[in-house]
Amino acid sequence: MNPWEIVRRPIMTEKSLRGSEAGKYTFEVAPGATKIAVRQAVEALFAVKVRKVNIMNLRGRTQRRGRHVYTTPGMRKAIVTLAPGAKIDLESLT
Repeated sequence: MNPWEIVRRPIMTEKSLRGSEAGKYTFEVAPGATKIAVRQAVEALFAVKVRKVNIMNLRGRTQRRGRHVYTTPGMRKAIVTLAPGAKIDLESLT
């Protein structure tokens, strides 16, 4: 599988950018991606050494438009901790 199919995009929120100062980067990943696949994809894409990967599934939120109720799609998120001294330049990705 192509590494860009596993790691879809970086998540750039205030909370995730605070984590990047400590060497933790947050990415949206494919629904079936495993920790090992995410580790290999990040190491291949950014030429860094990954120390740890945490993955979580986020449910979609229920929303209303008048009397119609629908659910937004959920996603799978990975928080990747890098080895000390390693960095990823997220500004060049966007």
